[in-house]
Amino acid sequence: MFDTSPLHAGDEGFFARARAWTLSGFTINTVTAPALSVVRTNTLIRREPVDHWAITLSKRSATWLDSGSATLAAEPGLPFVVSLGQPMKNKREADDRIQLYLSRDSFHGIGTLLDASCMRPLQRAGATLLADYMRLLLRNLPSLDEEDALRLTDATRAMIAACLAPSASRIGEVQPLVNVTLMERVRRAIRRHLHSSTLGPELICREAATSRSQLYRLLEGEGGVGHYIQKQRLSEAFALLCDPPATTTISAIAEMLCFADSSSFARAFRREFGVSPSDVRDAARGGLPPLSASAGVNEAGTGSFAACLRGVPPPASAILDLRP
Repeated sequence: MFDTSPLHAGDEGFFARARAWTLSGFTINTVTAPALSVVRTNTLIRREPVDHWAITLSKRSATWLDSGSATLAAEPGLPFVVSLGQPMKNKREADDRIQLYLSRDSFHGIGTLLDASCMRPLQRAGATLLADYMRLLLRNLPSLDEEDALRLTDATRAMIAACLAPSASRIGEVQPLVNVTLMERVRRAIRRHLHSSTLGPELICREAATSRSQLYRLLEGEGGVGHYIQKQRLSEAFALLCDPPATTTISAIAEMLCFADSSSFARAFRREFGVSPSDVRDAARGGLPPLSASAGVNEAGTGSFAACLRGVPPPASAILDLRP
C-alpha cells in the first residue's frame, strides 16, 4: 500500500505498533510510530488498487501532505481526509494516530462530501466534533456486542456527513451521538480541572468549545452543572479512599477537591454513597470490598454510545451549537 521509511537520516528500520478492527464497510486503525515519510505512488496504486477514503487523527504531530495537485499542513488534534486512489506523500514526526478507512462501496452515499474534503482543512467546529467521535468510537468499540457493532457503519456514515457539512437535517439524524460526543468533551474538561477552584461553566464552555446554553441543556438531567462537578469530585474522592497505601488525609482530600471544609465534604460524601469517608478508608485498609459503588456518571439524559446506536431518541431539550 505504501512505501514507508524513517524520516531522519541515519535511521535503519523502525519499530511501530498498529491495531485494527475490521467492521462492515470500514476499518478502525490505531498506530504508534516514530517520525516517518510515507509515499503512495501510481505504481503502488496499480499494484494495490484500493481507493478507500482515509480519515486520520494525529495526537501529537502535524502532518505535511502533498498529492501533486494540492498540499496540506494538518495540525494535531484535527482530522484530515485523503483518498488512497490518489498518489500522495506525507511526513510527520513521532505520533499516535487513529485512522478510519472507509470503503467506497459502503460510503458512496457521502462520497461527494468525502471527495470534496480530501486534502483540504476541515471546518474547525465540525473537525473537532469528528475528532471527539473518533476517540469515543475507539474507546467504546471493544465493549460493543456484535449486534451493536453492525450498526456502526450507518451511524458513522451519518456522523461524518454531519461533521463535514453540518445542516439541520443531518444533525437531527445523529443528535443522540452528537450529545454523547459532546458529553465526553465536557467530561474530559471537568476531569482535567477537578482540583481547580475555578472549575465552573465558563471554564468548561471554553475548554469543551460549547455554549453555556448547550452545557446547561446537556447537564440538565444530571441536576445541573454544579451537581455534576460535585459528583465527579466525590467519585474521585471515593477512588482515593479505596487505595489502601494512600496516606493523604480525608481533610486533605476535601481541600484538594475544592470542598469548603472536611465537614461539608463528609456530608456530601454520605449523601452520595450512604457511608462516611472514614468507613470507606477503613474497609479498604482492612482488605474488604468497597462499601458502596463509585458514584460514576449517570448520563441517561444523553444516552450511552451503544444505546444511541440502537436509535434511542434524543432528549426533548437537545440542541447543537457548533462554535466556529
